[in-house]
Amino acid sequence: MASNGDHAHADRTTEIQNHIRSMPTPSYKVPSTMRCQSSLAANDMETSEVADLDWENLGFDLVQTDFMYVAKCGPDGNFSNGEVIPFGPIALSPSAGVLNYGQGLFEGLKAYRKTDGSILLFRPEENAIRMRAGAERMCMPAPTVEQFVGAVKQTVLANKRWVPPNGKGSLYIRPLLMGSGAVLRLAPAPEYTFIIFVYPVGNHYKEGLNLIVEDKFHRASPGGTGGVKAIGNYASVLKAQKIAKEKGYSEVLYLDAVHNKYLEEVSSCNIFVVKGNVISTPEIKGTILPGITRKSIIEVAQSKGFKVEERLVSVDDLFDADEVFCTGTAVVVSPVASITYLGKRRGRISKPRSWCRISAAVQVTYKPTDG
Repeated sequence: MASNGDHAHADRTTEIQNHIRSMPTPSYKVPSTMRCQSSLAANDMETSEVADLDWENLGFDLVQTDFMYVAKCGPDGNFSNGEVIPFGPIALSPSAGVLNYGQGLFEGLKAYRKTDGSILLFRPEENAIRMRAGAERMCMPAPTVEQFVGAVKQTVLANKRWVPPNGKGSLYIRPLLMGSGAVLRLAPAPEYTFIIFVYPVGNHYKEGLNLIVEDKFHRASPGGTGGVKAIGNYASVLKAQKIAKEKGYSEVLYLDAVHNKYLEEVSSCNIFVVKGNVISTPEIKGTILPGITRKSIIEVAQSKGFKVEERLVSVDDLFDADEVFCTGTAVVVSPVASITYLGKRRGRISKPRSWCRISAAVQVTYKPTDG
């Protein structure tokens, strides 16, 4: 990937090699093409088996891999060391807390392959910290940051043949924490299970997003769980999403539940609005998920001289913007092609040339060195 060599500081990512060691702090670069990519791999990849997939046409769908990670936690609040086992179904009591009361959280992160065959993880410590914050809100114990990152490493290494070739996609990593113990009355579960499974994925949205602003349904409300990755947050958006997709839209953009006029987030990603040299995004106030890609883009944009505002962003700001884009683990950084609100549509928001201007300034490339 081409770069102008302009580096900015970034948080530490993790390099996974056969003996598992940490890589030093990466650097941000400005690529000449629109690609937000980070890689993850082991140095022996050139001699290891590679899965037989059509890597050129990899979608964002379920592809069964080889192994998953499982750890248990009892009433003492401490997780076992866990183990990597063959991927497959799990046994749950019908009275499990996650099934009856929705006591569950998940995370999402990715592993990427570099040109030399090695693999990189994108900021796994941030996902561990966010899971711990969400677990506290949901009255659940959580793995330590070290346990979380170690489990992710084990799972990726066990499934390394499923990491797509450089530039062909990524390995999507899904850590899941749930109340697996049986419980009848409304109370925290007596046992918890931490699982990690993975899937190779391509680009989620290969074209610009066509969004519709939802004016009837709301994703979250003040005091609720909108600011954590609770499993129930995603079931509640399915109705509006289904209606939107039936009408030909890519996704739904939600408004705040109090004033019904300020932007919050898309079903599974954060949103940014660009006007001149100012990049604005809805502030984190308990109803919006603190996205890790969002945080990374803010850091990089500021290092490139953009003014970043975390504030109340109205629908009017959206229609007056020079450019609009979304960020998230699945969408990475994706331009918004059109916005529709109360029957009013604005198309061609992020034209290719103007999109490249912002994209080149905020895309992240990690250049690891041996530690």
